[in-house]
Amino acid sequence: MGRVSGKVAFITGAARGQGRSHAVRLAEEGADILALDICAPLPTVPYPLATPDDLAQTAALVTALGRRIVTVAADVRDGAAVDDAVARGVATLGGIDIVVANAAVLNFAPVEQITQQMWDEVIGVNLTGVWHTCRAAIPVMKERGRGGSIILISSVAGLKAWENQAHYVATKHALIGLMRTMARELAPHRIRVTTVHPTSVLTDMIRNEALFRLFRPDHDDPTLADVEPLFWEQNSLPLPWVDPVDISNAILYLASDEGRYVTGITLPVDAGTLLK
Repeated sequence: MGRVSGKVAFITGAARGQGRSHAVRLAEEGADILALDICAPLPTVPYPLATPDDLAQTAALVTALGRRIVTVAADVRDGAAVDDAVARGVATLGGIDIVVANAAVLNFAPVEQITQQMWDEVIGVNLTGVWHTCRAAIPVMKERGRGGSIILISSVAGLKAWENQAHYVATKHALIGLMRTMARELAPHRIRVTTVHPTSVLTDMIRNEALFRLFRPDHDDPTLADVEPLFWEQNSLPLPWVDPVDISNAILYLASDEGRYVTGITLPVDAGTLLK
C-alpha cells in the first residue's frame, strides 16, 4: 500500500518538468493520474513548452508503474476545456482526491515594458488557469465525499519580489489569497488547500537562452554554467537549485494522510532563499 493508494490526482502542466515529476511520484505511491498540459507554444513565452510527445512520455512512465492515467491536451485558460478534461478523467478514473495546480509560464521584462499580451498570458495561465482547475475539480471532490487535498504550486516569488517578473510575482502572490479563501470554504468538506513555494527548480523554465541572457547580459552567448553562480547566491543552503522530485516529495506529504490536518499553509521548499 502506497501513501496515496486508491486516490486520483489531477495534475496540470503534467507533460514534463515538475508536473511530470509530481505525476510519477504520486503514481509510485499508488495514485492514478489525470494529466493535463497545453502541449503547444505560447507567443510570449521565450522557451519551448511541452509537446504531445512529452505528455505521452509522462503517460508511459505512469503506466510502467502499474497505475492508470488519462491524458488531455488542453489550455488551462479555457475553462470549458478544463471542465471537459475533468469529466473525461472522472469517467475513467472514478473521481478526484488530489489536485496539483502546477501549470505556469514565465516571460521577462521591466514592469513598464510588459506588453498586454505578455501580461495576459502569464495572468491567464498562472492565476486564471489555477482558478479554472480548482473550480472544475471541487464539485467532483465534494460529491465524492472523501475529503482531499488541493495543492497550488506558487514560488518563492509568491513570498518575495524579483525584478523583471512583476506579472509572474503578482500571480504567485495571488495564489496565497486564493488558497486561504478555499481552505476556509472547503474545510467543512475535509478538503485541505495549501501552497508550495519552490526555489529555482532545474526545469526548462530556467534552462533556456532567454533566462541566461536576462541573468548575464554581459555575455554574448551565455550558458547554464554562466548563470549557475548567480543561482548559488539566491539560496542559503549550498546549492544553485533543487530537483523536481524535491517539490514532488512535499506534494506527496500534503496529499497523503501524513498531512491530513495541514491546511491553509504556505510551504517553502526553498533551500533557504527566504532567509536572504
